[in-house]
Amino acid sequence: MAGTQDETGVFRALADPTRRQILEDLRGGELAAGEIAGRFSISAPSISRHLGVLKGAGLVTERREGNRILYSLAEDRLATSVGRFLSAVCPEQIVLRHTKWRPGTETAGEGS
Repeated sequence: MAGTQDETGVFRALADPTRRQILEDLRGGELAAGEIAGRFSISAPSISRHLGVLKGAGLVTERREGNRILYSLAEDRLATSVGRFLSAVCPEQIVLRHTKWRPGTETAGEGS
């Protein structure tokens, strides 16, 4: 049951488009809180709240560097939570995704 509650927090965090955009922005690597806030037209305190939700769900990590807080995407946590849900709901799609997205397999036929 604890695992289900943990994943509920992940999906609640993913429900908001601003938080999803923050996660997309972090794909390129670590960003300072101010850099993240500068990408949005909402207030810095609102961005801080969004970052807090993402951190609480385990989707981002933070570290301090001087007076800056740097955020990174917790890729494993995101992939595990979403992957567990997808494998329960549509397991055949997991196989297709891995086949299509694995580097070098787009043109090479698997099983041939």
